[in-house]
Amino acid sequence: MREFDSLYFVGAGGIGMAALERYYLAQGKRIAGYDRTPSDLTHALQQEGVHIDFDENPELIPDYCRDPERTLVVYTPAIPDTHQGLAYFREHGFEVLKRAALLGMVTRNSKGLCFAGTHGKTTTSSMAAHILHDSGIGCNAFLGGVLRNYDSNFLLSSTSPYSVIEADEFDRSFHHLRPYIAVVTSTDPDHLDIYGTPEAYLESFAHFTELVQPGGSLIVHTGLALKPRVGNDVTTYTYGREEGDFHAANIRKRDGEITFDLVTPWETIADVSLGVPVDINIENAIAAMAACRLIEVPADAMRKAIASFMGPKRRFEFWLKEPGDKGKVMIDDYAHHPDELRASIASVRDLYPGRRLTVIFQPHLYTRTRDFAPGFAQALSLADEVILLPIYPAREQPIPGVTSEMILNQVSSTKKCIYSKENLIRSIELSNFDVLLTAGAGDIANLLPQICVEFKKQKQ
Repeated sequence: MREFDSLYFVGAGGIGMAALERYYLAQGKRIAGYDRTPSDLTHALQQEGVHIDFDENPELIPDYCRDPERTLVVYTPAIPDTHQGLAYFREHGFEVLKRAALLGMVTRNSKGLCFAGTHGKTTTSSMAAHILHDSGIGCNAFLGGVLRNYDSNFLLSSTSPYSVIEADEFDRSFHHLRPYIAVVTSTDPDHLDIYGTPEAYLESFAHFTELVQPGGSLIVHTGLALKPRVGNDVTTYTYGREEGDFHAANIRKRDGEITFDLVTPWETIADVSLGVPVDINIENAIAAMAACRLIEVPADAMRKAIASFMGPKRRFEFWLKEPGDKGKVMIDDYAHHPDELRASIASVRDLYPGRRLTVIFQPHLYTRTRDFAPGFAQALSLADEVILLPIYPAREQPIPGVTSEMILNQVSSTKKCIYSKENLIRSIELSNFDVLLTAGAGDIANLLPQICVEFKKQKQ
């Protein structure tokens, strides 16, 4: 990639795009872009120096982004080819890259720790980034969630040789990366609108393993159907909760805390205490610490960082946690795949055994609902009460016959219903929840403050 003075981001308000905008701002580049609607993130970027327009009219593109020799254009797969600004750049000879290709350039110029998987990649990559930052080694981190420790999805270091990247399999984006260390957390089928079959989805992960740099390492969760295809000079390790080259021993759960010993091929790191004491974070911490151990982060530094890790926003995030055995509890989770939802509900059950659990779930994408409705229903049936919202379409057009009713009709819980977003708050006013879990990757997040306010008003 030749040298550019400015970069223009089409889809500038996306969280992954924002990290790259901030990275190149820090390098002294002039940054501009387009997004469909204003948000807290676009406002923050504007305050930091990014020029953002909310109209795709090419006439609004600033003058410093109109020279194809000096401007690089970056876009996300969510942007349609009909976008007027994107069409302008292509017609006028600009170099136009997907966001993932620009991330690939970052991994070619650093030692990239890249975390891939159907689920778990946001938390594991965030843990690794926090370990490196907290240890003083530092990194440039490009994450898919806002870390509560930093109120950002981006960490910057002008001296560290390491980058930490959430490797997204959507649209085969992670095939642009060249990891120094690659981690694969899970390969349960998803994004079948892109891949077509579970076999093709799994093949994309196999290709990802081929991309590890010579002298690098691959860390794979035990029990996956994945057959890695690494080069002869790449070392493969396994990890898991109770087995693998990296695994946990002596797991202790007491008074809302989880502590374990990390067994590695070389030593045992005792008394690792989770800052976010949720059962699934045992495996997430093992994966993150395994990657950091391979670049020789000291054990004490890893132990300290995991204990202070607060987690990404919307990843099992507590919104309400009243004291006592009967105190009201509200937890929000980004879970949008059946296995994620099942794990999230199981974690709540583990933390609050015997309590009455209500789940409010917003399905994400018509294709995902069509492909996995039985799995969603099975997961939701683990709750005492289920409330569904209409499907959040994101990038998709409606599919005839595909609605939230496909899931609801298969839920075995006797107390189940569907509410519109407009009627949800009113329904909460009339309800009497005990433990409440909200879940989904759509705009349910915008309702959380109102849901929490109404929940607090309820009398037990």
